[in-house]
Order: sequence, then C-alpha cells, then structure tokens
Amino acid sequence: MRSQRLDPLLKVVQQRQDAAAREVAERERVLAEQQERLEALRRYAEEYAAAPSSATVSPALLVNRLAFRERLNAAVVQQAGIVDHNRQLSDVERTRLLLASRETKVLEQLADSYRAQESRVAEQRVQRELDDLGGRRARAAAVAADDAEPHA
Repeated sequence: MRSQRLDPLLKVVQQRQDAAAREVAERERVLAEQQERLEALRRYAEEYAAAPSSATVSPALLVNRLAFRERLNAAVVQQAGIVDHNRQLSDVERTRLLLASRETKVLEQLADSYRAQESRVAEQRVQRELDDLGGRRARAAAVAADDAEPHA
C-alpha cells in the first residue's frame, strides 16, 4: 500500500519539524536573554548619565567619567548588534520551522489521500464480492427452482 510506504518518510519529516521547533525555542530563549542584557545595559547607561556629579570634579575624574560613558555606550551599541543578529537567527529558524511544517502537512495530506483511495478500493472490492455472491445465490436459486418444476 502506498500510504504505508509514506510512513517512514512522514516520520523523518515530523522529526525534522520537531527539531526545527526545538531550535526555534532555543533561539527565542537566547534572543530574550540578549534583549534583557541590552535593556539592563541601557538602564545602567541612563542611570549613570543622570547621576549627578559633584561640582568639584577634578579634570582627571571628569576624563575618566567621560571615557567610562563612552565605553558604556559602545557596550550598548555592541549588545544591540548582538540582539539584532540573534533576532535574524531566530527569524531564520522560524522560517525553517514554517517550511518543515508545510512539508509535514503536505505529506500528511498525501498519506490521507492514499488511505482514502485505498479504503474506497477496498470497499469497492468488498461490494463486488458481495454482488458476485448475491448473483451466484440468485443463479443457484433459479437453477434450483428450474429443477424443482415438473417438466412437461
């Protein structure tokens, strides 16, 4: 039967879809983690920038403070890049999952179609056998009726 020949292929495709779903979940987890880090960095940068500095700041301390703010801003930009990269990876994995889901659905529909066709063929075969049996019984009854009639 053709539907049974599709079963191993369908199993492989479903396993591929499951793996893609796991990969999407992992990518989403990593993306959420990186976004949290970005938000924490942004909050810290904002708090640091808003923190009042004392009026009597030495030039060396001011230079250090400005250098730290620059490094902090660079870290925010770098983390934003990491988030964007992880978002792209997540999008790629979601697309793979979508394609795997479509492939699985197509194979499932094909297998269902084959099963329905096989079922119809089996039902037609049974019906033909019943019709043949009924015909044989009717012929046997007709022959028996002819044999039972007196011959003139």
